[in-house]
Amino acid sequence: MSLLSADRDLTRDSYYAATAPRETSYPALQGSRDCDVAIVGGGLAGLSAAIELALRGHEVTLVEAHEVGFGASGRNGGQAIHGLACDVEVIEAQLGAQAARQVWAMSIEALDLMRERIRQFDIDCDWRDGYLGVAVNERKARELFASADRLERQYDYPMRRIGIGDIGQWIASTRYCAAVHDSRSGHLHPLKYTRGLARAAEALGVRIHEGTPVTRLAEGSRPQLFTPEGSVRARQVLLAGNVYLQGVAPALESRIMPVGTYIVASAPLGVERARSLIPCRAAVCDNNFALDYFRLSADDRLLFGGRVSYSTVTPANLAESMRRRMLRAFHQLADVKIEHAWGGFVDISMNRAPDFGR
Repeated sequence: MSLLSADRDLTRDSYYAATAPRETSYPALQGSRDCDVAIVGGGLAGLSAAIELALRGHEVTLVEAHEVGFGASGRNGGQAIHGLACDVEVIEAQLGAQAARQVWAMSIEALDLMRERIRQFDIDCDWRDGYLGVAVNERKARELFASADRLERQYDYPMRRIGIGDIGQWIASTRYCAAVHDSRSGHLHPLKYTRGLARAAEALGVRIHEGTPVTRLAEGSRPQLFTPEGSVRARQVLLAGNVYLQGVAPALESRIMPVGTYIVASAPLGVERARSLIPCRAAVCDNNFALDYFRLSADDRLLFGGRVSYSTVTPANLAESMRRRMLRAFHQLADVKIEHAWGGFVDISMNRAPDFGR
């Protein structure tokens, strides 16, 4: 099965799509158009860039092959956490200490910017403050606290340390022996947020076109995007298509790797049972290499993510295999059914660090 075929299958049972009815659609591009900046991809990266450019007076056209939020932006774990997917030491080794601090500051600015946009554009996306990083054994606990110490000492980013004696007040799981709490990070409904950004971008004058795949990119002093029924010529083109850029920019394809990741949503637990699992209702993520991440939804379900696939093959019995992972964290949910199971592919670099290119 191809990546795109597997990906389409993984969209069909998304909890996010089931709880965020689509209220706005955008027409496919027809005919030729000129603009300042053309953006490929209607996810968080493309829409955020479109908003920033429009606020600065640029004329922007955004094309999306499917619909806004179709890819990872509308199907992810919904966790907005400080830092990057790799440790800060990796960035320091690549760029040096000073530039690494700038990269770190960008990740914190992103958290503040999300809150600002939610307020500015009145986006109803179930935002909630709080992130809990957890460790499954003593070695992982030492690593977790050492990382927190480093961030506080070198990046001026304090977090609360939680030892084995207190962790039961934060999470009702015997799997974890230590944690750190970050009140500045948080979580949200990613599809609601992405669609909210699209509405904001359109209100600022951005032209959005769904159902408009790019068939060819012609580079040059004024690059041009070709689509089935039209074209866009621009001063600059931003490619924000994640794993969906196959054939559009071949030079980039060798630098990224598509990885499958998966999530399930439990049946509603009720307010009290949900609160008993994670009293602070923070997003939770362990510090294993192949990690588990989970959180409570606004309607008191447990959304539990994990597993990775480095092929295009979806794991067999996805819902049941994810349920077993969920029960490792919360054995008290043995009577709870899984009502949604979905996933998708994201592009990552080989060391999980940003590829800074130029």
